[in-house]
Amino acid sequence: MAQHDFTNGPIQKQIILFAGPIILTNLLQVSYQFIDSLWVGNLIGDHALGAVTIASTVVVTVLAFIIGINNATLTILSQQKGRNDEEGLMRFVNAFIVILTGLSVLLAIFGFTFSNQILTFLHTPVDMLNEANIYLQINFLGILLLMGYNFIGTVLRALGDSKTPLRFVFVAVVLNTVLDPIFITVFHWGIHGAAWATVISQGVAFLLALIYTMYHQIIPFSRPKLPKRDEVWLILKLGIPAGLQMTVIHAGVTAILTVVNSFDAAVVAGFGASQRIDSLITLPAMALGTAVNAMAGQNIGVNRWDRVKKIAIYGSIYNLVIMFIVACVVFAFAENLTSMFLHEDEALRFGSAYLKIIAFFYPFIGLNFILNGIVRGSGAMYQVLILNILSFWFLRYPLTYLCSSFIGENGIAVGMGISFIISSLFAFSYYIWGGWKKKRLFTS
Repeated sequence: MAQHDFTNGPIQKQIILFAGPIILTNLLQVSYQFIDSLWVGNLIGDHALGAVTIASTVVVTVLAFIIGINNATLTILSQQKGRNDEEGLMRFVNAFIVILTGLSVLLAIFGFTFSNQILTFLHTPVDMLNEANIYLQINFLGILLLMGYNFIGTVLRALGDSKTPLRFVFVAVVLNTVLDPIFITVFHWGIHGAAWATVISQGVAFLLALIYTMYHQIIPFSRPKLPKRDEVWLILKLGIPAGLQMTVIHAGVTAILTVVNSFDAAVVAGFGASQRIDSLITLPAMALGTAVNAMAGQNIGVNRWDRVKKIAIYGSIYNLVIMFIVACVVFAFAENLTSMFLHEDEALRFGSAYLKIIAFFYPFIGLNFILNGIVRGSGAMYQVLILNILSFWFLRYPLTYLCSSFIGENGIAVGMGISFIISSLFAFSYYIWGGWKKKRLFTS
């Protein structure tokens, strides 16, 4: 229940204490997907795992947009918290609830109705189509529950509390770990069971989060009512580009895969394994980015630009130190890490080589998270969207393609690494000389 006012106090300590639980929360969310795949692969089989993988890609892409809108939640509510505007905080919490609930219901209806067509469009193998369709439809039915507990977690972080959301995610992970084998093997529900285990776990976590926050009056809930036009406009003005940021990132990753797929199966397998490791390695930088977003938002709300500057400096320093240490560990144990997922020599060789090449570029991708997080705190969502488009479509994809064309398979890591450096320079340039400081969400 510990809420923090980031407009006062030692910034160095606040960043660490605030970002720590976010790192653990992100780690649990990654393990959620890992455990789900582990049970399906071992209890149902590779065929079912393939179906789940395809269906999950659709769900993740749709949810990326909703999570992106939650970045707007973080910015607006953190500024209201910094301004100590309780009435405004209550109004915008209500507005977000109404808008996100409506969006989730529409997505659930659309996804459930057209799931088969979506999977067919993605060239899902015919023998996997039925199972993938079942898994996807059930997940679309539960999309409101997933949105719910993610939204509550975002509101709490905007208020300065990153510990409480960790508990809810922990409940969801533990429950899913227990329910998966029960539903799949004891009830003999197969892939239905895996899907329902996910939805029920998220639903229970959401209900517990709702009851807990209402009982302790942590979040200023009110009786739902239609939001005002200016509230809707502000949310959409920030939420749409914030959602598109996540969509651009997912589309960019898919584009990189087209380059990787031009090589042999060993490279594809090695890249797939290294990306799983990547998702863990970048967690500290992503958590720091979320932390500075909320902290900067509170201070921007009261025009404490001196503290915003310090948050950017300390956030960047922590990122460089932490990600450099991570890079050293990855470089030293690249073979051990990739061998967790791979066994064939050629795939193992490429996967470990990829990690060793890109390891020391990690601090630069971390700088993007930090500086973009600070800029997002002001509400400059369109500007961050443009930076992401430049990063993925004008830098990462072309450089990966060019370097792999000239150097070969190792050019994939080289091209991506160079793009990290250049995109961090763009982010730094905009942070220093851009007009994000002139952005005003609230005038009174």
